[in-house]
Amino acid sequence: MNKEELINRLKPIVSNYTQEKEALENISEDTDFIKDLKINSANLVDVILDVEEEFDIIIDNESMEKMLTVGASIEVIEDKIDKK
Repeated sequence: MNKEELINRLKPIVSNYTQEKEALENISEDTDFIKDLKINSANLVDVILDVEEEFDIIIDNESMEKMLTVGASIEVIEDKIDKK
């Protein structure tokens, strides 16, 4: 699965937690969940739980702390998928 496909699978998950629809339409690896999409930290945990379910992976706390941008999240997802 390439990065574009991962972003396309992340987009509907993230859309449930952001009001910044314009930023969501322009989502890229550089997109910051908190700064750009205005997702608060409590909802960011919900995003991560939804990502675990969508990709059938388990994200440990250390990896979770890294998932502040779309790009960092993709790296974590790819790593966890590779280790399955």
